[in-house]
This record gives sequence, structure tokens and C-alpha cells, in this order.
Amino acid sequence: MFPIKAIHTPTVKASVLLTTLIVAMISVSIVKFDSVPHVPILFAILLLFGYGLWKKLAYKELERGLVDGASAGMSGVFLFFFIGILVSSWMMSGTIPTIIYAGLQLITPAFFYAIVFIVTAIIGLAVGSSLTTVATIGVAFISMAHILELSLPLAAGAIVSGAFFGDKMSPLSDTTNLASSIVGVDLFEHIRNMGWTTIPAFFISLILFGALSPSVTTNNLDTVETFTTALLGTNLIHWYTLVPVVILIILTFVKAPAILTLAVSAVSAIMIAYIHTFYSISDVLKILFSGYTGSTGVEAVDALLSRGDGMEGMMFTIALVLLALSMGGMLFTLGIVQCLLAKIESLLRKVSSVILTSALTAIGINVLIGEQYLSILLTGQAFQSSYEKVGLANKNLSRVMEDAGTVINPLVPWSVAGIFITTVLDVPTIAYLPFAFFCLLSPILTVLFGYLGKTLTRI
Repeated sequence: MFPIKAIHTPTVKASVLLTTLIVAMISVSIVKFDSVPHVPILFAILLLFGYGLWKKLAYKELERGLVDGASAGMSGVFLFFFIGILVSSWMMSGTIPTIIYAGLQLITPAFFYAIVFIVTAIIGLAVGSSLTTVATIGVAFISMAHILELSLPLAAGAIVSGAFFGDKMSPLSDTTNLASSIVGVDLFEHIRNMGWTTIPAFFISLILFGALSPSVTTNNLDTVETFTTALLGTNLIHWYTLVPVVILIILTFVKAPAILTLAVSAVSAIMIAYIHTFYSISDVLKILFSGYTGSTGVEAVDALLSRGDGMEGMMFTIALVLLALSMGGMLFTLGIVQCLLAKIESLLRKVSSVILTSALTAIGINVLIGEQYLSILLTGQAFQSSYEKVGLANKNLSRVMEDAGTVINPLVPWSVAGIFITTVLDVPTIAYLPFAFFCLLSPILTVLFGYLGKTLTRI
């Protein structure tokens, strides 16, 4: 992954012990003490420094590994800044509110679960955040399921499936940007390549949700009406606010660089915002840095519009990326990753075994640590060289990182997403897990295609 040479050759026992200590430290901090992952990762870095100094390795060499690891993520850092600006500009222009409004128009009592899945997928794509989608429109759909006396676990499964489809495929999503940047794959190339597994998973899930949807004839859709009325009251719902989306799609198809694509789309959104709203230059700069704040008077709608993004909102993710990459740099400098991979290298001689092992690693990190960012980061760090050895392009790895990393997190009861979703929807993770069809199908399809040798890109 990194062009970092090991300055030490640890024993397998030491490598396993250090890895186990790090995983345990991060897991306990997140699960038991409700900590953000940043602090335990920093302690893990200190642990690795202590091990290196105990082995009488030069401090400067250890520090160089730390810095080299962090430097590998700098291109991703700049991409995250532009993502924050894009989300804020799309909010102030009305682009995202218009997409949400259009999605809500699809809701009807018939095929309820299937339509919930489609609408949450659309809104997830527009917003780029699965948890925001679940906490806003997802809560509305759970309320509707209560009113219609439908299965809450099934409704929650449809909400989670749609939200994480949107999160996974949205160019605004931090996990999507993270997965592509961590292994040096163009953002839009990564999204296109994910389509090979994501689109079949989407349609299979849609058929299942449609088949399980009961025939409902009630017209009690007051919750949706509240959302649509509040959105119309913002004066942000206009057809021309979709122009930034069209620009984004066109530049994506012509394969323009990701940062340029995001910047041009953001500039067009800022210009469109002036058609229906007056902003001072100070207002624009503040929104681009701190994010847009909704003021419809409807708390749930304001929460949906007030993402808290902008450049400032990306700092949490950027800090986590730099810390995790720094830890990865230390693991490579101390030779720990190389030692562990060498131990299982005999199992990683085939394309299918490399894909299966990397997928299981991403799932395992989600289960052990409960953190989707780390499942992406650590899997990318550990397996890039293995993919190269079997002749697979990096975009195959970035796809597996999302298929078995991003979408698995909401299925783990003690994970960040699992705890959050259970809290806001009031449906236990174990209850909706069997019905989160999209999340369950994604890792199965990515491993299946690996064994069949289909949809893979060779170097």
C-alpha cells in the first residue's frame, strides 16, 4: 500500500500480540466506553512507538514511518474538503432539497417496502449520508409503518438498505471517497466499478421488498405531506436546481478529474442559489465552511437540510483518515503487516482467495471494532500488495472494501451505525438484520464474482 520499507522484522507471535492489543484497545474504547475512534488510534500509535523504542529502533525512523503513512492520504484530504463545499453549495442552491422532494412524490400505500427502499436510496444518493437519511426520512417512514400497522423490522430493513445503497454510491459520501482515495482510484471510476455488484444487489432487494409488501389501501400519509409542504416552503424547490447534478454527471462521463468535477458543480450551484435567494459574500463563505442550516420550522426537515458539512464538517473524517493512515505507516515500518501477510501468503495465491480474505477482513473489523471507517482503511492498507500480486487493479479492492465494509456496519448491534439506527428507529439491529437485503447481498455478490472471475479488472 505505502512505499514504506520495514526497518524491523518482528516474530509472528509479536505481530499477532500487537495486532490483538490494538484491536482490543480500539474495540473496547468504541463499544464499552462510547469513544470516537480517534483517541484509541492515537494510543495505538503510542503503543507502536513504545514497541519500536523497546527494540532499540531509531526514533527518527519510526517518525518517518508515521509521516509517510499520513502523507499517503493527502490527496484524499483535499477531496474531502471539496466534498464538504459541494454538499453545502447543493443545499443552498436547492439541489439536494429538490431531489428529496422528488423522491417523496413516489410514496404511495401500495408496495410500501419497495417504495421506501427506492426513496431512501434516492435521498441517500442526494445527501451522501446513510445515518442522516435514516435519522430524518427514515424516522418518518417508521412512523408511517406504525400508522399502517406494517412490520417495523421489514420497514427498518428497507430504510437501512436504501440509505446504505445511497451512501455507497453517492459521490458526496465520505466512505465512498475514503475507499477510492485510500488505494488511489479515481472517485467516479470507483463508483462505476461498484455498479457491477451494487446494481444486481439493488434490483434483487427491490424484488424482495416488492414481494413482501402487503396491499395497503389507507390514505394516511400525513408524515410525507408534512415533509413536502415544509420543503416547498423553503423556496428551494425548482427544476433548474438540478443543473449542478447534470454538470456532475457530464463531467463524470467525460472522466474529468474528481476535484475539478466537484469544484465546477459547486460553483454552478452557488450561481444558481442567487436566482431565488440573496446571499452576501460573507454568507456564502460561511456556508461553504460551516455548512447550510435549514429553517423550515419543522424539526425533522431542518435536521435533513442542516447536514453540518462544509469544510468544517469534514474535519472529523479527515482527522480519522490521517490518524489511521499514520498507524498503518507505523505497522508497515515495524514490519507487522508484512509478517502477518507472509504467514497467510500461501492462502493468497488465487484471485478468489484474495477477494474472499479481504472481504472477510473488512467484515471482521466491523464485527470486532464496530467502525466502518477502520474496516475500509485497514483492509485497504493490508491487501493492496496482495491484489497486485494476483494481477488485480486497485479498483477491485476498493469495491470489496465497500461491499464488505461500508454496508456491513449497520448489521453489527454494537457498531457505530448499528447503535445509532437502533436508537433512532427503535427497532433492534437483530430484528431488521434479516431484512436488510441490500447489505446482506453486497458481500455475497462481491465474493461470488471473485470466484467466478467476473467483472474483475486486471492490471
